[in-house]
Amino acid sequence: MKSIKIQVQGISKTFQSLEILQDISFNIFKEEIVCLVGPTGCGKTTLTRIMACLEKPDTGRILLDGEEISVPANKIGYVPQGESLLPWRNVFENISLGLEISKEAPQNHKERIYDLCRWIGLAGFEKTYPKDLSGGMKQKVAFARTLIVDPVILLLDEPFVALDAQTRNYMQSELLRIKKKFKKTIFFVTHNIDESVFLANRVVVLSKRPACIKKIVTIPLEYPRERTSLEFNNIRKEILNSLDFIPLQGH
Repeated sequence: MKSIKIQVQGISKTFQSLEILQDISFNIFKEEIVCLVGPTGCGKTTLTRIMACLEKPDTGRILLDGEEISVPANKIGYVPQGESLLPWRNVFENISLGLEISKEAPQNHKERIYDLCRWIGLAGFEKTYPKDLSGGMKQKVAFARTLIVDPVILLLDEPFVALDAQTRNYMQSELLRIKKKFKKTIFFVTHNIDESVFLANRVVVLSKRPACIKKIVTIPLEYPRERTSLEFNNIRKEILNSLDFIPLQGH
């Protein structure tokens, strides 16, 4: 039987009388990839920040390996939306930031960072600054900065949203390679249904605000997945049909 890595129990959140999340509960199993999808503005980022202990819920709790957590911890690696690298630090220095924040003893830091750069495809770019990196390489640096502290779970908030389609597909495959190599549990927020079916073991579908869980879709496909297969597209349609679409104002 799979062991539960993280439990989201009864999470609700209101901002200034606007109810965002309403009694959200689900589990993530060890070494599983769970994708979160839902309408724009339904609270996906808020939920992810609560799971990372960067926001406090009004009700509910987060458990990691059976213990309630309420403050940020090295066990949880969080990659936020958008550009997250420090432009005045090169690749090596950006990756080392995770170790600096964790206040880990500096033993073997340099060797560990260079080893990770080699494995993740950044060898030779350790002294390069973010302005001279492609979008995919910037995302690799963000992953490396998170992986260097060896978290047990990765919380990824739309990490590929700014990438072109070809780079995005490549980075999805890279994420699966990272998951297999480092045996990580991954929670991945996305608007892209194709991406969720390609990556996830299960997809959690949120309703429009106030968000509650509409459906949890299990994806039985083996890796690597063929995006054009009938099975893939049937699951994609199932998720699309369960989404709430918010009409544009005036239509």
